[in-house]
Amino acid sequence: MKISLDKKEKYSVLTLEEANLNSVIAPDVKSEFVFLRNEGVVHLIFNMKDIQYVDSSGLSAILTANRLWNGHGAFVLTHVEHPAVKKLIEISRLETILTIIPTLQESIDYVMMEELQMELAKEPTEGEEE
Repeated sequence: MKISLDKKEKYSVLTLEEANLNSVIAPDVKSEFVFLRNEGVVHLIFNMKDIQYVDSSGLSAILTANRLWNGHGAFVLTHVEHPAVKKLIEISRLETILTIIPTLQESIDYVMMEELQMELAKEPTEGEEE
């Protein structure tokens, strides 16, 4: 399995450099998600630019990551471009559950806004002690 990981201070971008996210590599992808979450990655962008096919195991790995980051930070799919992948997500109605953003830059902007909202939510309101 070929992946690249670009770790930044506030987020990480995981790019799967494979054409298929299927039962052969989905367990490894799922393990990578668990590792990153346990390592403390608050916001994860999953770059799917090379992925042309996803099967049920691949969807399961994506949904696992979505659950791992739920309530912790943001999990974003980006570059979901291949028609077969788009169609599978639509048929599964996962576009209502997953955060899917067209470009990497827009995804970065999104997670930075999420980070800002999290920081603002932590600040004490007027009259409260720190």
